Amino acid sequence: MYIMYPILEDAFLRYPMRSKVADLLLRQGMRVDRKGLIYCGDVEVSPVKIARALKIDRRVVLETSQMIAEVPELFSIFESLAPTCYIRGVAKSLGFEVLEIEAEPHAIGIVSAVTTIISDVGISIRQIVSDDPDIYPNPKLTIIIEKRLPGPALLKLRELSQIKRLSME
Repeated sequence: MYIMYPILEDAFLRYPMRSKVADLLLRQGMRVDRKGLIYCGDVEVSPVKIARALKIDRRVVLETSQMIAEVPELFSIFESLAPTCYIRGVAKSLGFEVLEIEAEPHAIGIVSAVTTIISDVGISIRQIVSDDPDIYPNPKLTIIIEKRLPGPALLKLRELSQIKRLSME
């Protein structure tokens, strides 16, 4: 069983391969329409391609999308998913810096504390992505900033008790 929200774990408990499909749809932001068709944004995605990516039979993908379309609790989750543009992989090419933080997964105020330190030194934040601890086993907070953080700001970040690991790229 893949890591998911309890409602999804319960729904796919007896279907480990369907769980694998649901996990991929959720992580990639792929939505399912009322007919059971799968979309990435407005582009329909072939069940065959998803099956190949997961190394499973295409019928499992079709069964999963049909199940999602027919079960109201599942449909309400998957009907509005959307992919997002995540610039982490191209940040350097765009002239930005990447700050990656591993913190206590359910820590309160970590985003606020980190962004305050960054804004206090006058650096603009381009993007913040926080992995959901119910989906990702080792969630990270990724912050794309316009320029390198000065040493004193990095020291302040390292002093935050919720932070387990901090890296700058």
